[in-house]
Amino acid sequence: MTLSRDPKYFDQLYHNNPDPWDFESSPYERGKYRATIAMLSGRYFPRAFEIGCSIGVLTQHLGAQCGHLLAVDVAESALATARNRCAGLPHVQFEKRQIPAHWPETGPFDLILFSEVLYFLSPADIATCARKARESLAPGGVILLVNYTGRIDEPCGGEEAADIFLSAMAGLSPAATWRRETYRMDLIQS
Repeated sequence: MTLSRDPKYFDQLYHNNPDPWDFESSPYERGKYRATIAMLSGRYFPRAFEIGCSIGVLTQHLGAQCGHLLAVDVAESALATARNRCAGLPHVQFEKRQIPAHWPETGPFDLILFSEVLYFLSPADIATCARKARESLAPGGVILLVNYTGRIDEPCGGEEAADIFLSAMAGLSPAATWRRETYRMDLIQS
């Protein structure tokens, strides 16, 4: 049975390197963030939920389009950096949560974002995330999946994670899918 990554794995990653995926400096990440924001078409989201916010680089960009943004991660050191980065955004709230086990009851959300986080989860946890996301989605709301599609040593590959999530959406299918050489985005609208 495939298990989701243990939170201690991420604690160790951030202990060894405060920016283990080069979110602050990578041209790949900058381009992906621009594409992520563009996929949202400039829409305003009264209530948004970002899963796996890490050090808050994307959160900072996303904050401009949200009335209230709940950003969560399992690593406290990453959250501390994110809180610092977004200190000027009082409508952005950070919490330490392990998803899907600690899914917030504060919905519904107009936007739910999973950016490069699903493949750290087991297939069963991905399916649970899909069900919980659907239950937490406000009418007319959107779910955006961003998944790296290159080879990785995680519980799932990015393509597999996206496919599992989409299969578990029971009746909701992507309104748009956008692919680049190393990642894909799926926009699901209720």
